[in-house]
This record gives sequence, C-alpha cells and structure tokens, in this order.
Amino acid sequence: MEQWRRWIAENVLLGSAPEAIRAVLVQNGFDAAEAGREVDAALESPYVQGGSRVANRLRKREWALTVYGRLARMRAGSGVVERRERPSRDEFFEEYYAQNRPVVITGMLDAWPALGKWSLDYFRDRCGDREVEVQFGRESDANYEINGPAHKRVMPFREYLDLVEKAGRTNDFYMTANNGSRNRDALDVLWSDIDPIDEYLDGDARGKSFLWLGPAGTKTPYHHDLTNNFMAQVIGRKHVKLVPMHDTAYIYNTVHCYSEVDGSDVDDARFPKMRDAQVHECTLAPGELLFIPIGWWHYVEGLDTTATMSFTNFRRDNDFAENYTTYQHL
Repeated sequence: MEQWRRWIAENVLLGSAPEAIRAVLVQNGFDAAEAGREVDAALESPYVQGGSRVANRLRKREWALTVYGRLARMRAGSGVVERRERPSRDEFFEEYYAQNRPVVITGMLDAWPALGKWSLDYFRDRCGDREVEVQFGRESDANYEINGPAHKRVMPFREYLDLVEKAGRTNDFYMTANNGSRNRDALDVLWSDIDPIDEYLDGDARGKSFLWLGPAGTKTPYHHDLTNNFMAQVIGRKHVKLVPMHDTAYIYNTVHCYSEVDGSDVDDARFPKMRDAQVHECTLAPGELLFIPIGWWHYVEGLDTTATMSFTNFRRDNDFAENYTTYQHL
C-alpha cells in the first residue's frame, strides 16, 4: 500500500486530475470508495501540499525553458547542426561554446597522424598484447549504460580487435569512456598519433580524453554529459542525434543523466512528448570534430567499425558538475 501511496502523491504533485488517479487505482483492484479516500488523504496532506509549492516552482522553471526553446526555434538555421571549416578560437567560443550550440568542425584534424595510421592491424602491431577494459553483454541488458560497471571485462587488446573485425553489426561489446581510466595507460603508445587541438583545448588532454572503439552497430543511448565535449572521429562514421537542453521536459529523464527513450526506434505511443523535442542530426566522418554542448541529450550509433576520441579539456571553464546533485531517480 505504501508504494501506491507514493504513486498517488507523485501524480498529485505532477498535476494529474484526482479523478484520473482514482480511475487508475480502481483499474488496479482498489474499491472505488477506498480509492477516493486515499486520493483525498493525499490532497489534504500538509506534506503533499508543501510539496505542491515546490512542484509549482519547478513548473515555473520548466515554463521558462519551454519559452527559451520556442525562441531558439525562431533562429535561422534552427534544427540544423552547422558545419564550419576551422573556425577561429574566438568564433568557436563566442558562437558555439558560450551559446550552447553544437557544431561540426572540419579541417582541424587534417594533420593528425592517426587519420593515416589507425586501423585494426595498426592497433595489433602497436599494442595488441596490452590488457584493455571493454564493455560486454550490452545486448542482454536494456540498461547497459546505467549498469556500465557490471559490464566491464579485461582482455588482451588483440582479442578484442579480432572480435571487432569478425563481429558484423552488434552493440554487444564496445570500448567506451567508461573504460577510460585503464585504457588511457594501456594504449599510451597511440597518443603520439593525436596532435593537440590547441585552438580550442588547453593542450594537456591526458586524463581528459577517451578512446571509443567498436564494431558497426554500437550505440550510446540518449544521455547528457556534465561537461562540454568534443567528439573527434578517426575511423568510420557515426550518426548522432542531439536534443537541446531546453527540451529536457520531452526526453523522459528518470535517472541521473539518462533518458528512457530508445534513440534508434522511438516509441511514440509510450513517449508522446518526444514529438515536441527538436532533434538535430548529423553524420560524423573521419577527420571531423563534433562539439556537443553541456546538457544536450545525444544518441550515437556507429555506422561502421569506428574509432573516436573525445575531449573535455577546453580553454574555457568546463567544470559544471560541482553543483549537480541529481544522480538518483528523478
């Protein structure tokens, strides 16, 4: 019964009509009179009434974000991820970083040795015997990203590369940022193939960069990060869907920074509000750099075997996690 009372209180605070709450209770076996008493008790509870004031404040903030989103849609080019050839430092930070707007940057990685060298065979030759950490068993767990620590496995890099090469299309295994701490040292011989992006980054990427490596079909579900991020594509292509931070109300965020929505196949019946979210899409090719602004929800799918580097060491303030406290269920 306590679980149902929590459900009643939550729906009262969410603004559901009392008669609708009663109807659901009756559909789930409650006597109509009992359902009425429970809903009335919630409505009269000083705790719920106090919570209603907090809920009203949150609705005000949600309204403000909705207004901001509507205004953003009026901007020329809204809904499109811009592509820019080597914008200057000032242009990037003023037009995209400070304005919380994504952009695909071309030309900035042209001198990277990795673009000409990196391949599965090259990885085998350079560091195939190193022990790496990888995510495994993802396809058997709908919440594989949330449960990431449970999917970690250590194995020789050579064995993982063989799996990637023979896999075909799968999301069952993937080397991700969740494996970054171990792999950063294990694969250190590769970092000399990555030139600093001094125009935008502070030059010291160690500890703030991550290698993502997997077969075609790898997926990163809709989530937002607590930092601004660069995604630098080296091998293969990735398709990216992005939803602005101001559309958070439509993304069904119930745990920490994760969405319940499957970006590969949105269930409109289950998630009708997603129709109101403005989804920006782009395909990232080798040598291209995608700026993902903090708070923007993004879903990423590998179209080919892919290798990607991500960076967070920008030349501007990128420490936004200090006051973030909602790591729990929302």
